Amino acid sequence: MHIQTFAAAALAALIPATSASAQTPVEPPTPASIIAAAPAADWRAIDPADLLVMDLAPDREGQARQVIIQLLPPPFSQGWVENIRTLAAAHWWDGTSVYRVVDNWVAQWGAGEDEAGQSKALPAGIVPVPESAYVTAVRRGPEDGYDHVLTGRGGQDGREDIVVSRWLDPYAIGAHVAGWPIALDSEGDGTAWPVHCYGAVGVARDLSPDTGTGAELYAVIGHAPRQLDRNIAVVGRVIEGIEHLSVLPRGTGEAGVYRTAAEHTPIRSVRTGDALPAAEQPRFQYLAPRSDSFARYLAVKANRQDTFYKVPAGGVDLCNAPVPIRRMEP
Repeated sequence: MHIQTFAAAALAALIPATSASAQTPVEPPTPASIIAAAPAADWRAIDPADLLVMDLAPDREGQARQVIIQLLPPPFSQGWVENIRTLAAAHWWDGTSVYRVVDNWVAQWGAGEDEAGQSKALPAGIVPVPESAYVTAVRRGPEDGYDHVLTGRGGQDGREDIVVSRWLDPYAIGAHVAGWPIALDSEGDGTAWPVHCYGAVGVARDLSPDTGTGAELYAVIGHAPRQLDRNIAVVGRVIEGIEHLSVLPRGTGEAGVYRTAAEHTPIRSVRTGDALPAAEQPRFQYLAPRSDSFARYLAVKANRQDTFYKVPAGGVDLCNAPVPIRRMEP
């Protein structure tokens, strides 16, 4: 059953009732209560190999600052993602910095390739990625089933279903694939693309036809800049530690670049999760989009009826319904 129809059923099932015997209203569910009650079967593990662990220099109080980024799975943005894996394996970001911070926009890091004298040689194996890779083809499923994208790994027969929800989205047809928010173009053969939500990580680039290598990255620290979708590559999302980027002082130079090297936030290391010792490898899970729990979560996100809310919105922006992700203890 498509989630468009199931979401309506999920909402109806969540409308609170009053107990005839106790005459005590049942507290309506919240997104948090649905996440907390989601059974183990509704969660999926994130492979540590798909995580980037970025350690920044400690803050002024000497507190550690770690940012964990989940990389997009196949088939999305894989040219840039593979470049990023190559850069991490070469320890390329070690000794670079966060050098640009723009209020309600992005925090950007790398060697500052646009700054005079700041270029740094890239490791072997970095490949150019064409603009056509901003989108991926949608494969049509049976009339009563799910469309999908081919992943080249995992999923059912090497594919991941596209789970569409009627609650999403004002910019495009909103959906989820393998725990990621995506947008869809229903015209022609159809394409799908990852979107710029808060915490999204993208590839900085020069003017078209340049698409960037993946060496210069940014994280969205403001309102979702969806106008960037399909114009610049999304390669991941910050799943822990976004506060270490969002609270940094704003750059006062041109385009938010820091004026002096002293203002930069040094990057000590960037590694994929599987490159760390086993005991230090981060473990996370996401709530599966095809699960009943996820359908209920979206329905409640769009139709809040708990005590604080008086007027249900009847809809929710794709970026305001982030996929629940939780850290697992070792």
